[in-house]
Amino acid sequence: MPTPLECLSLEEQNEALREENRQLRAHQATHAQQIPSDDGQRQARFRTVFENSPFGQKIITPDLTIRQANRAAAAMLGCGSVEELVGRKIMEFAHPDHQADWQFLQERLWAHKLPYFTLETCLVRCDGSSFWCQVTSIRFPDAGEELGYTLLEDIGDRKELELSLKRLYDAQETILHLVTHDLKTPIAHIQLLADLLQHQADAPERLATGGRDETQQYLDLIRRACTDAEKLLKDVLFLGSLDAAHLKKQPIDLNAWLQQRLQAPRLVAQDKGNALVTDIPEQVFHANINADAFGRVVDNLVSNALKFTPAGGRVTVGLQERAGRVLLTVRDTGIGIPEALQAELFEKFSPSARPGLTGEASTGLGLFITRQIVQLHRGRLWVESQEGAGTCFFVELR
Repeated sequence: MPTPLECLSLEEQNEALREENRQLRAHQATHAQQIPSDDGQRQARFRTVFENSPFGQKIITPDLTIRQANRAAAAMLGCGSVEELVGRKIMEFAHPDHQADWQFLQERLWAHKLPYFTLETCLVRCDGSSFWCQVTSIRFPDAGEELGYTLLEDIGDRKELELSLKRLYDAQETILHLVTHDLKTPIAHIQLLADLLQHQADAPERLATGGRDETQQYLDLIRRACTDAEKLLKDVLFLGSLDAAHLKKQPIDLNAWLQQRLQAPRLVAQDKGNALVTDIPEQVFHANINADAFGRVVDNLVSNALKFTPAGGRVTVGLQERAGRVLLTVRDTGIGIPEALQAELFEKFSPSARPGLTGEASTGLGLFITRQIVQLHRGRLWVESQEGAGTCFFVELR
């Protein structure tokens, strides 16, 4: 028995088949609209995770331009909205001391073709404050180019703990070094001088033949040895007390505070035949500091400058604003620092430590302590010097 289709003419059969195909395609199109594609589902999932992640996330191009970012990244960098980040280069947020980190990441991912790269670096928020961050960047292909999916994690608390532990270790190591090396010398001097005084006491007739002058000389040397030992102990005790958690800071009028802080060093400068002057504009500078601890920075830098400036020289303490930050400078017309000594200048018990021009002793801790205090204020310390032409120390506060 023939089927209904066989009862039709050839032309009618073709038309029936075409209609059946149209209906099938229409059904498939409707079904496809009702069920999202796998790509669409993946994109939706990624977008949800990206936008709602508690970690800062961004997508960067090979030239480190931010193409996409989430709200957490904007908040982490102190921006009011995601739109403030998109289109900007990540280098705009890199701390000046850590810009090389991002150049290294760029090289690792796109020049050396590593699939991912992780580093710890310091970033600067829109308000100028800084924080430590762990960066993980994954290179991935996208529409014919290679981008970097980058995860930012604030590790400020962990870094602060690491620095606290390092300061504790430094203090313990310093005390051990002090006891086994540096205190030996003044104690040995005191012992020797005490023996000499005992010999005099055992021979009273020497006092009648000029022994009194010798006695006074010995006593002066004992006092100097005690002063040297006391200075060492004070430096070590101060170093051991440094702790960011207990370093209470408050806004200070730096202009007025600095003028008051320099009153005592001015008398020392006059006694040495030098001039201690200030270069402070009328503009009032404020900074969030611990006045006692930061005072040690000023004292150390000024006394260091006076130690190496011959009589008739000048030490200038200045304040200025640079790139929205306060810059303190201590500049002298002294003998300068040889280039070979500058690399380790801020290390404890540095081989760069030298006695002053009039024999002033150095504990080897002054500039090390200065750097520790500046770091606790989230600042930056560096030096520029030329032998025979003077030295300038820079302290940048954020």
